[in-house]
Amino acid sequence: MWEERFAATSDYVFGKEPARFLVDHEAWLKPGLTVLSVADGEGRNSVYLAEKGLQVTALEFAPSALRKARALATDRGVTVDFRQFDVMAQEFPGEYDIVAGLFIQFVGPVDRNKLFAKMQKVTKPGGIVMLHGYTPEQVVHGTGGPPHVANMYTEKTLRESFPGWEILEVSEYEREAQSGKGIAAYIDFIARKPA
Repeated sequence: MWEERFAATSDYVFGKEPARFLVDHEAWLKPGLTVLSVADGEGRNSVYLAEKGLQVTALEFAPSALRKARALATDRGVTVDFRQFDVMAQEFPGEYDIVAGLFIQFVGPVDRNKLFAKMQKVTKPGGIVMLHGYTPEQVVHGTGGPPHVANMYTEKTLRESFPGWEILEVSEYEREAQSGKGIAAYIDFIARKPA
């Protein structure tokens, strides 16, 4: 499905600018830190992270998205370790200071738990997971994301998914969608792995 969507146009489906979540939370993005971007898409987020001086590994399944991501990295003069990767079928490589999952709500609750477990496993002790996505109210807004309430995040589900972790931030809010298509219902979540 995603390959068809990314291959259907030479344009960047979600644009070239990073998700505002990363810009809003750039204080966490210290040069030299290692970061894993899960289901990275066409590179807008991983390239931004590399521009901030982080060492970035980006996992993405769709070949068309990877081609665009590599082109964007070249245009911006940064290096990203892009890997064609099935995030549900393969074990994540390495260990990272930051593991980022932005708009990765293509899975329901069971697979989400598996995905989060993989993310937690490759986070270094004392490292953080950064999640950004939609709350259930987004289904009503219809300005992005899947049409399935079960795929959306709530503060409760995210807190329960990271037992024993220090919750550094969790906030739900609404604002103009980055696509400009109307209001969107977002949630930001940052948690630190026990050292």
